[in-house]
Amino acid sequence: MSESLTFSQLDLPEPLLRAVTELGYETPSPIQAAAIPKLLAGEDLLGQAQTGTGKTAAFALPLLARLDPAQNEPQILVLAPTRELAIQVAEAFQAYARFMPAFHVLPLYGGQSYTNQLKSLKRGSQVIVGTPGRILDHLDRGTLKLDKLRAIVLDEADEMLRMGFIDDVQTIMDATPAGRQVAMFSATMPSQIRAIAQKHLKNAHEIKIESKTSTVERITQRYVMLDGNQKLDALTRVLEGEEYDASIIFVRTKSATEEIAEKLGARGYAVACLNGDMNQANREQTIRRLKASQIDVIVATDVAARGLDVERISLVINYDIPYDSEAYVHRIGRTGRAGREGKAILFVSPRERRLLRTIELATRQPIEKMSLPTGQVIEQRRIESFRELLANTIEAKNLSFFQDLINDWREKLETTDADLAAALLFMAQKGQPLNVAGQFPEIREPHARGERPERGDRPARTGDRPERSGDRPERGPRPPRRELQGNYINYRIEVGKEHGVRAGDIVGAIANEANIDSQFIGNIKLFDHFSTVELPGDMPTEVFQHLKKVYVRKQKLNISVDSGGPGSERGERPERYQRSGADRAERSDRPDRGAPAAGTGPRPGAAPKKPRTREGS
Repeated sequence: MSESLTFSQLDLPEPLLRAVTELGYETPSPIQAAAIPKLLAGEDLLGQAQTGTGKTAAFALPLLARLDPAQNEPQILVLAPTRELAIQVAEAFQAYARFMPAFHVLPLYGGQSYTNQLKSLKRGSQVIVGTPGRILDHLDRGTLKLDKLRAIVLDEADEMLRMGFIDDVQTIMDATPAGRQVAMFSATMPSQIRAIAQKHLKNAHEIKIESKTSTVERITQRYVMLDGNQKLDALTRVLEGEEYDASIIFVRTKSATEEIAEKLGARGYAVACLNGDMNQANREQTIRRLKASQIDVIVATDVAARGLDVERISLVINYDIPYDSEAYVHRIGRTGRAGREGKAILFVSPRERRLLRTIELATRQPIEKMSLPTGQVIEQRRIESFRELLANTIEAKNLSFFQDLINDWREKLETTDADLAAALLFMAQKGQPLNVAGQFPEIREPHARGERPERGDRPARTGDRPERSGDRPERGPRPPRRELQGNYINYRIEVGKEHGVRAGDIVGAIANEANIDSQFIGNIKLFDHFSTVELPGDMPTEVFQHLKKVYVRKQKLNISVDSGGPGSERGERPERYQRSGADRAERSDRPDRGAPAAGTGPRPGAAPKKPRTREGS
């Protein structure tokens, strides 16, 4: 059914169609094709489908279509078994609603500050995504009101049963208005889940989707754990350190294909992009150039690469991890064709570990962790490649003219053959020096977040509901305010709390766009209409001018030196964000952000990068 449909045929409103198009979606998966029309019609739904089949879009898109944008109270509630899944679902909602004005989604889960959650609840959100324990805590406190709720979704209901949350789910369901729409998704249908469906779903349409994902043979699969702002550096190392004939790099958005292709082109790669904006003639020309070895690297979205069959492709790089396992299998299937061996490498951020595990389960084989090529490996590869080029030139070209020049220059310059050859070799390096000493510092793996421990059938919810169980885990001391070394200036940027900005958004934008290591970004204060941030006083003028044009939360930073006073004159009280060595905010692995634009300015200071660590969120 889904093969004959496109999203444009599913009666979704224009802002949602525009979002899914920009995300590279074109053909709905089977669960999406079956569920979206039913949920758009207001019907209850019981879906049985494995993780990784596209369930999130199956319920998020139709429920967003039925949202009342004028109402700033919770209209949709999604229950998820883990905080990792809650974060992923909330990010997906944000990505799909990117063109819906005044839209707000709020994830609520254990281990997160109640103070911040209460502030966000007071500001208002149309969609709440949370774990059962924390949602129930807010209901008991009276801080979460569900009287205007239009729909509730139970995602991975059988997993909530396994983790012992099913009683909380029942209590939450009983607290929702009688006329709300209900959608329940579960990989299996044990009797307890079936009983909840019978009690709370009215004339539900039932959908069962069989997973068609299978193991991909002849493909070596590996992954690298990275922060989002490390991806571009990691990509260039992989392209230099791995042996391959041609490579395809998969990203989520059309804009990312162009940005990454441009950055790789500036680094000397023969690269082109494939995305949905290209007409058929340009697409065919790009594929012909790839087959003819005129280009070696393609940066593509899932949709644009479907049906791509080029035997030269021996390496697939998942720059952005796909949201479902079927898309992953389609991606890596671009290599290992015609009986040849292939390689697939996956970039994973710490918060995407769950997606990695989902892919491993779906493909029924582990994905091996790999280390990025070191500077020594890259240097050896460059030397071998250059030596091979020299050997081919000596064998295939008539060099008599150049031999005469060498003899003439040796005499005129009064030098030796060795010195003359070394000088010419130095000049021939171009943008890829053969001696890479100091050019490739170690990329450290980001600090792993504390993962939810294995639980029995009825766990003690110390992480999810500390206040209710009375078993709050002890916390270490708050990191001290970091005393900044050197000359720092307080800058003002024109984006604040009313725009939905977080300190992590500001850190990510400055780190990525200005190429300033986050350890050189000082303390941040969030006001209602603007924010302030401490940055090095020796920031180059071109970096400062570039930051003026950078957007965060659709607001231009328009950075300026803070003169002080305006915030207090308006009676604004700042939300302070003190940065420390152990405090690293979320960055560009968020779906509503494009690929980081690295290399746009020099990095102030010469201090080596410290290991990146993150606090759990």
